[in-house]
Amino acid sequence: MLTRIDHVGIACHDLEEKIAFYEGTFGLIVASREVNEQQGVKEAMLHVADGPAGASYVQLLEPLHPDTPVGKFLAKRGEGVHHIGYGVEDVVAALESIGGKGVRLLDERPRHGSMGASIAFLHPKDVGGVLTELVQARPRQH
Repeated sequence: MLTRIDHVGIACHDLEEKIAFYEGTFGLIVASREVNEQQGVKEAMLHVADGPAGASYVQLLEPLHPDTPVGKFLAKRGEGVHHIGYGVEDVVAALESIGGKGVRLLDERPRHGSMGASIAFLHPKDVGGVLTELVQARPRQH
């Protein structure tokens, strides 16, 4: 069901500072920048590598406000890994399968994610304490 690690989401206080760090230290390149009002974040996806099942990224997340999920995470835990996103071929089918096995779904239906992906989150208490995102990438343009 899981095809790859799509991305690791990292919460940060200063998006531009963290982008500069990842570019300068690891040589990563920004693939996209977005403001997602619904999720309350400014974000950047930095390309790590391509593989047979698709690309992998580091996703940097800066909250738009302190009362957003990422803002609350930063206040409670500080900067660091916020979630892990796994690639799936069909996010709707993955939700049905995983939900049918007793894992609580934070999203009953997919929603818009970075770079045009369809995404859905699983409850961290049912996934070993890890906020887990399912990512169906936008179809590749030829």
